[in-house]
Amino acid sequence: QVQLVESGGGLVQAGGSLRLSCAASGRTFSVYAMGWFRQAPGKEREFVAGIRWSVLSTRYADSVKGRFTISRDNAKNTMYLQMSSLKPEDTAVYYCAASNTMLAVTTINYDYWGQGTQVTVSS
Repeated sequence: QVQLVESGGGLVQAGGSLRLSCAASGRTFSVYAMGWFRQAPGKEREFVAGIRWSVLSTRYADSVKGRFTISRDNAKNTMYLQMSSLKPEDTAVYYCAASNTMLAVTTINYDYWGQGTQVTVSS
């Protein structure tokens, strides 16, 4: 099992920045990739960004390219999401996820999930 705990969410004005963190514990040696997803009220959970754990490989949703940056610190078993130029439409609960098999954009390919952290962007 892998446990994931997100932190760093909050309220920010449009144009502002936030950094989310996801601390992993447990069987982290089994993790192939990790990702950030988000879910706004009444909408499906959507992929935001993902990163492989052993090599530098990342993927981003088109909606966040150029504004969000995903990174990881293997020594700390922690993944980050630096969010800049935030927009009201970025408002959502942000979830951290880990996959044992692939760097994917679909929720079904992720084996472990955190509880989520709320990000609210005011206009």
